[in-house]
Amino acid sequence: MILEVLKAFGLDGSETKYRLFGGGLINNTWKVSTVAGDFILQQINTDIFAAPEKIIDNIVRLQHYLEKKAPEYLFVGPVKTTAGQSVLHIDGFAFRCFPFIQKSITIEKVEHAKQAYEAAKQFGKFTCLLNDFDASSLSVSLPDFHNLNLRVSQYQKAVELADDTRLSLAAGAIAELNRHMDIADRYNDILKADILKIRTFHHDTKISNVLLHEDTGLGMCIIDLDTLMPGYFISDVGDMMRTYLSPVTEEETDFNLIAVRIDIFEAIYSGYMSEMGPVLKPSEQQLFIYSGQFMIFMQALRFLTDFLNGDIYYGAAYPNHNLNRAQNQIHLLNQYIDSIPRFEEIIQDKNLRQIKISENNDDEDQT
Repeated sequence: MILEVLKAFGLDGSETKYRLFGGGLINNTWKVSTVAGDFILQQINTDIFAAPEKIIDNIVRLQHYLEKKAPEYLFVGPVKTTAGQSVLHIDGFAFRCFPFIQKSITIEKVEHAKQAYEAAKQFGKFTCLLNDFDASSLSVSLPDFHNLNLRVSQYQKAVELADDTRLSLAAGAIAELNRHMDIADRYNDILKADILKIRTFHHDTKISNVLLHEDTGLGMCIIDLDTLMPGYFISDVGDMMRTYLSPVTEEETDFNLIAVRIDIFEAIYSGYMSEMGPVLKPSEQQLFIYSGQFMIFMQALRFLTDFLNGDIYYGAAYPNHNLNRAQNQIHLLNQYIDSIPRFEEIIQDKNLRQIKISENNDDEDQT
């Protein structure tokens, strides 16, 4: 079937080679090498993304907008089939194709602060360029994806309906999440105060969704725009906090290895605010630290909800898998909260430096 798909995208020929590529869990991906260049071919998981045309339409809308507003920006748009389609449906499967960006690499986890800075800068740059774009014109690919109120409701229902065995195993985690419900209360206060502006965000800001230059390590652009939709900046920043700060992932069961790396927080803040600082309202900027609480808490809720429901969403590779994931995230959340005074010092120091730079510039202008 792959050869037939490649032919539909105009990539047939005896010189064409392809191999599985990347470590994505949702879509199957191949790197395709041809005499005309290299490409990325993906089979879209329509169980997750039931309307792939809407996703591609979102991407194309943004591509056209950025071609006019920022033609120098590297945006990876879709390759069309020979029939002019951006999504190919064949034998019940959906496929799409993108050009492969030469000299680009992706990494699976943040090893040092420069990587975090470059990634945060790229996500910030993307949203900053789209600050005046009408986000409401985009289709919502995953409704309620980062709706914390919905996740709390689902969690509370799961606690109510779970069997005694799972409730007993999860008792400690349940107590911890209930203790942190003030995070959800603050979320509602933020919504009522209408502090956050709806903009266009990526919503899945893990480090592997950033292309880095293989020689310099500098950020090139962001990729995997399936979850691109209207939202709030705390989603993108919060997801970076959740996935960059600790040297280990949510799969780690040795919780002693979970840690909050202060230099990575500083890199996220510096990189993101270097692009988004001028467009975020002061009231939004005050929620930068909260974004990490918001996202880590929500992911802990989702893992524990799935465990209580019998592992029907994420699945489980072993007994208590999702319980361990939830406990992992709770541990990270507690460490994050303990680090907030240090986070505040970093932000205050950087803001004071910025004020001094501005004052010095003003003095130079007057002389």
